[in-house]
Amino acid sequence: MKIPLAKPQVLESDIEAVVRVLRTPQLALGPKLFEFEEAIAAYVGSPFAVALNSGTSALHLAVRCLDLKEGDEVIVPSFAFPAVANVLLQERLTPVFVDIDGSTLNTTAAAIEESVGPKTRAVIVVHTFGYPADMDAICEVTRKHKLRLIEDACEALGAEVRSKRVGTFGDAGLFAFYPNKQITLGEGGVLVTSNSEIARRSKVLRSQAKDDSLDWAAQHVEVGYSYRISDINCALGTAQLSRIEESLQARERLARLYDARLRDCTAVLRPQIDCAYGRISWFAYVIQLASKFGRVDRDRVWQGLLTRGIGTGRYFAALHNQPVLSGKYRQSGSLVLTESIAERVLALPFFVGITEAEVDEVCGALTEILGS
Repeated sequence: MKIPLAKPQVLESDIEAVVRVLRTPQLALGPKLFEFEEAIAAYVGSPFAVALNSGTSALHLAVRCLDLKEGDEVIVPSFAFPAVANVLLQERLTPVFVDIDGSTLNTTAAAIEESVGPKTRAVIVVHTFGYPADMDAICEVTRKHKLRLIEDACEALGAEVRSKRVGTFGDAGLFAFYPNKQITLGEGGVLVTSNSEIARRSKVLRSQAKDDSLDWAAQHVEVGYSYRISDINCALGTAQLSRIEESLQARERLARLYDARLRDCTAVLRPQIDCAYGRISWFAYVIQLASKFGRVDRDRVWQGLLTRGIGTGRYFAALHNQPVLSGKYRQSGSLVLTESIAERVLALPFFVGITEAEVDEVCGALTEILGS
């Protein structure tokens, strides 16, 4: 790609931090793991953080630690990364898919309220593309119905709702650090929680459920996982986290640059650039083609940009239409917005370091293709 969809910003100081770990004998479960956990907990404002090998692993442990039973229902948006559905299916839980708001691309308190049934036990809120969901309103609903709450903030590190960082409103929150995220560990994730038991159990489960508080001969009392993350990754994460504010500001400037360049393009619906109740953490810049366009035209635009060497992303496909979920979910009301938006969304190149000239090239190519 001449202009990639995403590219991590890795500085010499990041490389040096990794090399320092490589010169030690502690490449895993060492001091850098605990340093990163302390740093990320302090940043988001959570008492506990458990670093893991991916955001999906963090979500899996968060769900597992709620002790839900087979067949219990969990309310989730259908417009989301497949990990949400995969984890629920792995735990033999039933997703209840709800529609999204057309502006924020998040589910709403009203949609969640309408979806609660006799088997509903939990809600997973996704802060889509870094735009924070209105957690105060959602928490009112979950408290009213005594539902457990997980925040999937994998795309939203640094986002806030009324000055409180996302990930800290529910029973557990999770973040991911793939190379296209606001900071990267190469791969990695973290579970944050204010619940000491969830934190303790997550740390046990991430390493084959070996519980060091028990007698050596009988330390494995439940099924565990190999969800550990190395000190190498954590050293990179701590270095990157030290400049998170700089990264978030740069990404916001980039979003506003795109917004200005595409303001007169009537064929494109631009993402909401401000949030009345909080702060956006720009993970991606995702446009929607106007409603007169459908999936076929979106795919034509996508292919046209790729042909010009411009990376783009078609996400997300509606989860309730995926073959693996056939007959395994409950649908609450219409999912018409999810289906319509999923056919028209397109992520444009978005990363710290992209130049203004490259943004102009992307927007010029986009408008040219749409006009052809």
